[in-house]
Amino acid sequence: MPASNHTLTPTQLNTLARDLLEGAFPAVLVEGEIGNLARPSSGHVYFVLKDARASVRCALFRPKSQWLKFIPREGMQVLVRGRLTLYEPRGEYQLVLDTMEEAGEGALRRAFDALKARLTEEGLFDTARKRALPAFPRRIGVLTSPSGAVIRDILSVLGRRFPLVEVELLPVPVQGEGAATQIRTLLQRADASGRYDVLVLARGGGSLEDLWAFNDEALARAVAACATPTVSAIGHETDFSLTDFAADLRAPTPSAAAEILVPDAAALRTELARLRQRLHALRDTGLRERAQRADRSWLRLLALRPQARLDAWQQRIRHRRQLLEAALVQRLQLDNANLHSLALRLQAAHPRLRIERLRERLRSMAGRPRTLVARRLQHDALQLTGLVRSLDAISPLRTVARGYSILQREDGRIVRSTADVTTGDRLHARLGDGLLQLQVEGIHDEN
Repeated sequence: MPASNHTLTPTQLNTLARDLLEGAFPAVLVEGEIGNLARPSSGHVYFVLKDARASVRCALFRPKSQWLKFIPREGMQVLVRGRLTLYEPRGEYQLVLDTMEEAGEGALRRAFDALKARLTEEGLFDTARKRALPAFPRRIGVLTSPSGAVIRDILSVLGRRFPLVEVELLPVPVQGEGAATQIRTLLQRADASGRYDVLVLARGGGSLEDLWAFNDEALARAVAACATPTVSAIGHETDFSLTDFAADLRAPTPSAAAEILVPDAAALRTELARLRQRLHALRDTGLRERAQRADRSWLRLLALRPQARLDAWQQRIRHRRQLLEAALVQRLQLDNANLHSLALRLQAAHPRLRIERLRERLRSMAGRPRTLVARRLQHDALQLTGLVRSLDAISPLRTVARGYSILQREDGRIVRSTADVTTGDRLHARLGDGLLQLQVEGIHDEN
């Protein structure tokens, strides 16, 4: 502080006064009435804040004025927060404001912030306890005023997006004395009834005081305790209430809540059409693959016809029999030649006894080839009989013998569908006891 006998200039004096004011009043909260309001093109707001006995100049500069949630008017009671300073060129002190709100709303805002902080600390608004909404709700209960535009907007959006959903209006007052109690009572009754898949609390926009019923602590606790999923759609997108934090989902507006709650029927129809087309494609592909497998199986069956396999086995047996007989005959001839040579040598030595024995051996060996051939033929006959039975069991002729028939074109192809023939075609029908010659006179599609 300069000495009292030191001479100051007005600028120095005002600078000292500004430093004293800003040091003594770093931030103040003042409530009063707006007067002499001025809003130049710069975007700043100038006015005096007054009561019955005094006034103080205030300035709210453009960066801060853009955050105002209301339009200041002459005579409006407001609550401002700012720092006290001195405008040196004119030697006038003023408040440079950081925030400004309507006076009554300011008190409500402080109460709201305090209650929200307490319930948040308690865990009432934890995201872990919130549940997902049903994808396809069948019945929705809407707690709102029956005379407002909110219910009409909700019904319009729901009717456009998903007309199948049932909507029931649960009429309640949305502001005023006792509104919170009535909303809570009807909410608990609707939740206990088990009728609804979703419950919606909805209201149009308004001031904090107008929305205050939805900041009731008991109502917020009732919303959090609901067994039915809840949606809070209170006010505009910038408005927040305690029910927004307590509900399972907060919608920015009532119309947005309706958009969120139900799917778009047009999008569902498009998706169903896509799935139906895919299902038909899969079905057609599967049928084609099965038809191709059936054709390949039939061709293999035709290539391995029982009669053809039987003929092949008989041919094989005849060939093996011929080979065996030729081998036996050759062996017999060789044995006869050996015996004849031996007989000649013995005869030359006149051993009568040995000649008789060799003759006896020759007679016994003469019958052995016939016995071996008979046994081999009997074995092959038994094997052929078993093969015939096996082939007969899988033969399509057995099916034909039970009363069915096989239709064939003249080129031998099997007829499986009316699409395989045309009028005038000649066909063969294979029956159990023979073939029928047929001619197509007409085609009738039973589909």
